[in-house]
Amino acid sequence: MTATATKTLEATLAPPTAHKEQRLQRTVATYRRALADAFESGADTQTAVNDVVTGYNLTSYAKDALKNYVPQLRDTYDAEELSEDHLVRFTNRGWRLDHSEERRHEFCWRVPQAGRGNAFWIPLRINPAQRELWDDLLDGDVSVGEFRLQEHHTNWVLHVTVEYEVADPEEPDDPTPVGFDIGESKLLTGCACQNGIPTQPMLFDGGRARHLRKEMFTTLRRLQERDAAEWRVDERFDHYQNALTDIVEKASREAIEYANEFENPVIVLEDLSDIREHLDYGKWMNRRLHNWAFARLTGRIEDKALEAGIPVQFVNPAYTSQTCHACGHIGSRSSQAAFRCTNGECWVSEYQADINAAATIAGRLNPWGESLSLKPTGDDSPRDGSACDSTTGHRTPSPKPGQTTLAAFQS
Repeated sequence: MTATATKTLEATLAPPTAHKEQRLQRTVATYRRALADAFESGADTQTAVNDVVTGYNLTSYAKDALKNYVPQLRDTYDAEELSEDHLVRFTNRGWRLDHSEERRHEFCWRVPQAGRGNAFWIPLRINPAQRELWDDLLDGDVSVGEFRLQEHHTNWVLHVTVEYEVADPEEPDDPTPVGFDIGESKLLTGCACQNGIPTQPMLFDGGRARHLRKEMFTTLRRLQERDAAEWRVDERFDHYQNALTDIVEKASREAIEYANEFENPVIVLEDLSDIREHLDYGKWMNRRLHNWAFARLTGRIEDKALEAGIPVQFVNPAYTSQTCHACGHIGSRSSQAAFRCTNGECWVSEYQADINAAATIAGRLNPWGESLSLKPTGDDSPRDGSACDSTTGHRTPSPKPGQTTLAAFQS
């Protein structure tokens, strides 16, 4: 059995001549006008978008990409307005690549242009770490999806989505479920369950990502209020997006490294495909959560797990943050960091909330299996050894027999 893995290749365009630069800029300007008109018209079907963009001087590849993308802006991304820096999208029908080892820049991309015979070639500076996939792309061993052109103040960047076959990981007979919870305070919390017992949780702090998103929103708003040059706004936006991308990449890499520490790991993630439809926490909180890269981080974990040969399963996300991992009862969050089980028969009285959620997610790998143990066993302290996140070092006697109390967690 095989599965399809997806990656995005990136390349910087070699500095174009003045004439090619003008043609690239015209393409971007025309595409963005067509996008804005289609979006503002309220078009929500491919046919409606086609009626708007037909008259624009764009290739059929760009128009087809718009017909796919514009309906998604409202339905999938819940967009109320457009940003001014959208990438130019093309469908894979317009993809052309050339290669020669005799050139300084071995790879050249054929830039689609409206009108017969108007396309032109431009050299690419590829990412050396992705060289193997570029070679596979040239040989036809991987297939091209959508490709996108991005304009920066100092250069142009090409993003190419590629798909390729990898061996589909088989779920082991005796799996170790490794649940991951994505959140605000802790960007990513992982917890493996061995024999139903949470073991050595991992926590990836979300403070840096939260700070960057808040700073990005404030900075870009101030720049726009001051009528700053468009290139300066784009430059700051790119800075924040690159920083957030680095955090997502680091968190997903650590997730795979953590899962690989256990025998026969199976990564368990929440199915958050329709999270937007179920969020209703008020305008301010909704904006924060809608800007959250839930799908982005989940997708990177899934992609890297596939490459590492680790099976991935998705489970129902309902009430994972409110359900006790030990007994399955609905409890309460006395604070952002603390979960309290309200079942008097359960050994858990108070638990670190993100670890509890990750353990609950892991436990849903086989919801019809045997119940989890109702007594504390094993090592459920975080793998980094931090005392503030420990669920074993802070236990104090509970007035109710058979229970355990977790001291207040300081996030």
